[in-house]
Amino acid sequence: MGQGFLQIALTLCMVIAITPLLGQYIARVFLGESTILDPIMNPIERMLYLLGGVGEKEEMTAWQYIRAVISSNLIMGISVCLLISFQGILPWNPNGLGMPRWDIVLHTTISFLTNTDQQHYTGETTLSHFSQTAALGFLMFTSAATGLAVGIAFIRGLTGRKLGNFYVDITRAITRILLPLSIIGAIALLALGVPQTLEGTLAVQTLDGGTQYIARGPVASFEIIKLLGNNGGGFFAANSAHPFENPNGASNLLEIIAMIAIPSSLIYTYGVFANNKKQTWLLFWMVFIIYIVMIWVTAVGEVQGNPIINQALNTELPNLEGKEVRFGWAETALWAVTTTATMTGAVNGMHDSLMPQGIFSSLFNLFVQIIWGGQGTGTAYLFIYLILTVFITGLMVGRTPEFLGRKIEQREIFLASVVLLIHPIMVLVPSAIALAYPISLSGISNPGFHGISQVVYEYASAAANNGSGLEGLKDNTLWWNLSSSFSILAGRYIPMIAILLLADSMSRKATVPQTRGTLRTDSLLFTTVTAFVTIILAVLTFFPVLALGPVAEGLKLASGS
Repeated sequence: MGQGFLQIALTLCMVIAITPLLGQYIARVFLGESTILDPIMNPIERMLYLLGGVGEKEEMTAWQYIRAVISSNLIMGISVCLLISFQGILPWNPNGLGMPRWDIVLHTTISFLTNTDQQHYTGETTLSHFSQTAALGFLMFTSAATGLAVGIAFIRGLTGRKLGNFYVDITRAITRILLPLSIIGAIALLALGVPQTLEGTLAVQTLDGGTQYIARGPVASFEIIKLLGNNGGGFFAANSAHPFENPNGASNLLEIIAMIAIPSSLIYTYGVFANNKKQTWLLFWMVFIIYIVMIWVTAVGEVQGNPIINQALNTELPNLEGKEVRFGWAETALWAVTTTATMTGAVNGMHDSLMPQGIFSSLFNLFVQIIWGGQGTGTAYLFIYLILTVFITGLMVGRTPEFLGRKIEQREIFLASVVLLIHPIMVLVPSAIALAYPISLSGISNPGFHGISQVVYEYASAAANNGSGLEGLKDNTLWWNLSSSFSILAGRYIPMIAILLLADSMSRKATVPQTRGTLRTDSLLFTTVTAFVTIILAVLTFFPVLALGPVAEGLKLASGS
């Protein structure tokens, strides 16, 4: 048990060390300062801007930025949908796979376009190597870069700058951050045993004379951007529990660090933009502490094991159901919390087999979306909660709500409310419909309290653009594909629009000089209040489904029934 917690502690220390280094680098990239990659990337970027007719110094208004996001994503989505549909006549298809069902094509395209990567199909037997790389791999870069660009635009607006240019931001996100780190990470994964080939499925003879089919493909390059970009979609159905995606403890450590590196670093990036490192570290430690608490809750549940099984065996064993032996309970617990905290959605064990404590932590992460959060947008959600806390505490103490010297007024609170309300609507309403009508109930493999968790998790994962699932849910049906696609789209683009409008509104405000009556947001007291406001809002919104799902299931197990 001690070794498991030591592994978790080592990973957390590495996260703390990486955050300021990568955060400073990201800030330099988007502030237009010189970086080590300038000699290589400057000529490439100028050529891309010239071909695209983009003015590198041209600034966009909020609505221009929004239109650029929507139009570019629409074009990319249509292109990828066509590529998957016609994969049967395209190259790199050694297994001769044809077009999947139309609803699978639609759901998969929407899912990968929005950085969700929720998979209702089996990758080995559904998509060709070309579809996996040229279609889905392409979207993994662009969807992550889109979220990163929007997050940076929000930080700019919040700190009084113009929003920037979306096409420049998405280009820099790919060329200066995602692509270089992916090349380094893919080489590291290759060295650790992850395959990279365009060959088809390998048929081998077993020792007893049978035939076994081993799926393979360009996995290493796919795997690293899946994690670094907080995408989460696996090349194989088993995702990062598959030995070809995650063969050993070293690859597991690298992949966990890849998931959390950019989301945690963006908090530091904000501090560079705002020239306020004190607030940066206060917010970092606030998120970090909540993250540790969720890891502890999950890890304790897994190491204690299933009380009914332990009572029957008259021993105390950790819960190893649904886990890879090479990782064990500790690394699976750490991964489960990290993948839902960063909105990545990849798994190295089956979440459906987690103890109720682990399902509670995973759902809680999906509900609040700020414990690191998704690529770029998670940082924006964190400051949405911060702005809301400024407003609430300002009213309580009779001070004018201000953030970074700019007044928080009706328009900002309205837009912040839109961001925070769209998520529960896209989770709770579809969940209620799914549980009320038999058309969807056939997908629930474990009725009762766990079945409620399966349904709520599906829509929480979709609306949060996470993509993981309690895979006991049989979700490869027309109902689940279309209903979850709706939650995915609304959960992605409505908050993005509101975030950009909020940033634009803040950027246009005149700076108000600080006085003795100004409520400082870079204090330990205010940061603590922000944590409590965030947790209370999440609990008030989602407590009924948590109580009917993992909490009730945990109490039932504890009672031995």
